[in-house]
Amino acid sequence: MNVRRHHISGIAVAAVTALGLGTLSACSTDSAAAGGTDKFDVVASFYPMAYLAEQIGGDHVSVTSLTEPGQEPHDLEISAQQRTQLEKSDAALYLKGLQPSVDEAVTQSGIKTKIDAATLTTLEEHGTEVGGHAAEHEDEHAAEDEHGHEEEGGKDPHIWLDPVKYAEVAEGVGKAFEKADPDHAADYKKNTADLVAKLGALDTEFKNGLAGTKTKVFITTHAAFGYLAERYGLTEEAISGLDPESEPSGARVKELEKMAKADGVTTVFYETLVSDKTAKTIAGDANLKTDVLDPIEGITKKSRGTDYIAVQKANLKALQTALGTT
Repeated sequence: MNVRRHHISGIAVAAVTALGLGTLSACSTDSAAAGGTDKFDVVASFYPMAYLAEQIGGDHVSVTSLTEPGQEPHDLEISAQQRTQLEKSDAALYLKGLQPSVDEAVTQSGIKTKIDAATLTTLEEHGTEVGGHAAEHEDEHAAEDEHGHEEEGGKDPHIWLDPVKYAEVAEGVGKAFEKADPDHAADYKKNTADLVAKLGALDTEFKNGLAGTKTKVFITTHAAFGYLAERYGLTEEAISGLDPESEPSGARVKELEKMAKADGVTTVFYETLVSDKTAKTIAGDANLKTDVLDPIEGITKKSRGTDYIAVQKANLKALQTALGTT
């Protein structure tokens, strides 16, 4: 759709793709490789945004992701080639606050349609403890421990792990697509409604599946599942904060081991894109099991499913097993 992109040769686009613009589904792969098509070009910051663009855009969009499958999104640094791709696209879909390099590149770009998912729902302040009974203990923990939960907190960008919030974002993206590409507005509207329905069904599965668990507390590598915990009456205790690379204090590790025993925690969850060393050390010391709870920041061969919905269902099963269904 963007007339400027017709000046790029197929070879140039292929080179850009090889340098880090991982293409996604069949509908985006062919068009992205060909270049110069009449499709609505969308650059997505990472997988959850790309999934929305593909589901809502359908055959009318060409989606490329700035984050390659298997790459930790928080660590992404935008290359010159990727900045060029941004300029040639019709829309950028990103989540401000998750990837500073992307935020800067999108802000500086001349791209006409900039869709910030963070503006399409409500972001909350989350620390290393989030969920059903977190509020009761936050003041107490902060007073007792100088390495308190709030130190690791901040605006939590992991909204896509809550199906309800993700559906809110989907509705906003759909409206943005309708406005930017009015010729296909009816299809975008229908596809958005279909996706929101799927996410609504997923929400119901989680609600019913986690309603009668023996314990409500689970331990994760980093604080990615706060929104999910709040949605379904659980409490996430994270080893580190919102940054997956941050190291926990010795006091935090001792606190987790004590809490695990008191709350009947059976499992320490780790994720595929971040080292599992700390999770396995804590699990070993506290005689707990380990399992994967996937923050779905990218789909790889290690993922327990080929798309967002499938991996979320695998997450639900993992939580049911760890928390004990009654």
